[in-house]
Amino acid sequence: MSHHYAMLVAVVLSVGCASAPMTDTSHTEPLLFVSNEASHTISVINTRTNSVVSTIALDARPRGIRVSPDGAWLYVALSDEEPGQESSSDAIAVINIGTGQVTDRLRVGTDPEQFAVSPDGTRLFASNEDAGTATAFDLATRKTLATLVVGVEPEGVTFSPDGRWIYVTSETSNTISIIDNAQLQVVDNLLVDLRPRDVTFSADSKRAFVTAEVGGSITVIDTERREVVGTTVLQDGESKPVGIAFASLSNRLYVAGGRSNTLLVLDGTTLSFIKAVPVGRRPWGVALSPDGLFAYTANGLSNNVSVIELASNTVVATISVGERPWGVAVGRTR
Repeated sequence: MSHHYAMLVAVVLSVGCASAPMTDTSHTEPLLFVSNEASHTISVINTRTNSVVSTIALDARPRGIRVSPDGAWLYVALSDEEPGQESSSDAIAVINIGTGQVTDRLRVGTDPEQFAVSPDGTRLFASNEDAGTATAFDLATRKTLATLVVGVEPEGVTFSPDGRWIYVTSETSNTISIIDNAQLQVVDNLLVDLRPRDVTFSADSKRAFVTAEVGGSITVIDTERREVVGTTVLQDGESKPVGIAFASLSNRLYVAGGRSNTLLVLDGTTLSFIKAVPVGRRPWGVALSPDGLFAYTANGLSNNVSVIELASNTVVATISVGERPWGVAVGRTR
């Protein structure tokens, strides 16, 4: 692990306050960051020992969480507990992983849920659930570039791997808004299945995969034609998919099954079912290790994280975290 990651391990940080002194360690693996929305904390996990090594205390409810492509920054979506009311809590917290300090709060609309960072690390797009908008930021200047109207109650936000497109899921309007990153404009809105929650892309950016929680399905979009080309119902609709990740090395989709309490493994080409891996209760977020060997699920009702070995599709560790873990992100070794 880089010196930047190692320095975070000993810190307990309160957003808006000075951080504790940093202590160096000898860890050599990426860290796993888990947002705990009920306890208002971030659990920091050593992926070698699968143990919590630090807890970051926040002053608001965290949900979406990402690490910058260069591994230097941790971004966390914060909001208050009062939907529909704009608050000073509504922001994207920017944490310097090297120093453990909150360096900025990017102001967004009401109730930011999720966001995405461009592959080159220059831009961030955040969904503002109550405002029905998506906000674009320049991460070098920390200035707002645009605020775009999308669907009703937007949530999931993902960049295509080539950086050209941003897809935003909207839960109530059952739509995907497609944003052109160069033009900073919404170029299309596609109707998908009921309550779309998250989206991921194939490695070549040619297909997008959208989870629909109420529909119990995955919708596939041809990104070049901007058309829905298929919808696959999961486990006869019994699964309620939320988070989703694509593994390019194995051509597999990994889907947090929500109320089915499983991680679903699907073929990335045919979407054929491979396995349902039992995890904790109500898995919401899912992330893959940089080497493609493990998946991690944030299990919202059992207050833990499941570590799944992808070669065998079995749970190899369960890690207790804070209350109602929601999002999960893996930092890369620099």
